[in-house]
Amino acid sequence: MGKRTTHLVWDWNGTLLDDIAAVIEATNAAFAELGLEPITLERYRELYCVPIPRFYERLMGRLPTEAEWLVMDEAFHKHYWLRADACALTAGAAELLAARRAAGLSQSLLSMAPHEHLVPIVRRHGITEHFLRVDGRTGPSHGSKAEHMVRHLTLLREAGEGISPDRIVVIGDAVDDAVAAAHVGARAVLFTGGSHSRASLAVAGVPVVDTLAEAVQTAELLAG
Repeated sequence: MGKRTTHLVWDWNGTLLDDIAAVIEATNAAFAELGLEPITLERYRELYCVPIPRFYERLMGRLPTEAEWLVMDEAFHKHYWLRADACALTAGAAELLAARRAAGLSQSLLSMAPHEHLVPIVRRHGITEHFLRVDGRTGPSHGSKAEHMVRHLTLLREAGEGISPDRIVVIGDAVDDAVAAAHVGARAVLFTGGSHSRASLAVAGVPVVDTLAEAVQTAELLAG
């Protein structure tokens, strides 16, 4: 590879995986556990944030108690993973990943989905070979992506992939992806097909795009 090639760190949920409908259904199932009203896609994208308890605070007017959080978190994951296998990759994702690998360009995958669930579902979609690493969340589900980004890049370095942060661009669908990128000195491009509205993404102060092809093109410009 050339000395200035861009390394992409892809997000999974809402970015490479078109799962927003499953997310809304699972969220509403979790809300039903506590007698909360269902949420629309538009309102979800308007209010969504991490850590997830803060998202629930925006909806409930208060932070959930520890007991409420445990009930809602368990309900969400139970209902989400019942639906996840039926979700397809985002339009054009497989082709973009394959083209980059064929061109000798590096990329990896970092998700806040539990690692033990992430690895099998990525494998079932037949795209594992396109990534230097596939890392999911380990530990509690109420944290941010920044700490996991540090671990992800450390593991890449330990595997002999010494990638400078100024060559890295994170492609994701949430403000948290931009925060995680900034935390390690990388850049980010945010995609409107997932968890946030365009207006919500704009507050991150990074490029916002409507397709993954645009995201890749923009990433190359940012790190070029």
